[in-house]
Amino acid sequence: MKLCTGLVFCSLVLGVSSQDWLSFLGEAYEGAKDMWRAYSDMREANYKNADKYFHARGNYDAARRGPGGAWAAKVISDAREGAQRITDLFKYGSSGHGAADSRADQEANRWGRSGKDPNRYRPAGLPRKY
Repeated sequence: MKLCTGLVFCSLVLGVSSQDWLSFLGEAYEGAKDMWRAYSDMREANYKNADKYFHARGNYDAARRGPGGAWAAKVISDAREGAQRITDLFKYGSSGHGAADSRADQEANRWGRSGKDPNRYRPAGLPRKY
């Protein structure tokens, strides 16, 4: 846990070196809220094959906040995928189950963070609300 905290702190320091701390932290906070909103919408929609869209949209919205938002999106996305890989290991053993899905999720995360349109991953029939 100390190692993880240290890595997050070092990542934060490196990301903030070129801009005001308060601005960066504000962007990171708002970006984290964007990520939470995308996750909440995904759970609410409960729509088949929509997870990649919500990954891309959360990262897209967060990254639009600025460097702090992009940093928060990357940290949250990486942590989520890392945790999922660990739980999959306990659930399925070393079968590799979920590895391809995790790579596809990370591709959608990078797509959204890069500022590209998250609708590339939008499944047909997903309500306009999302």
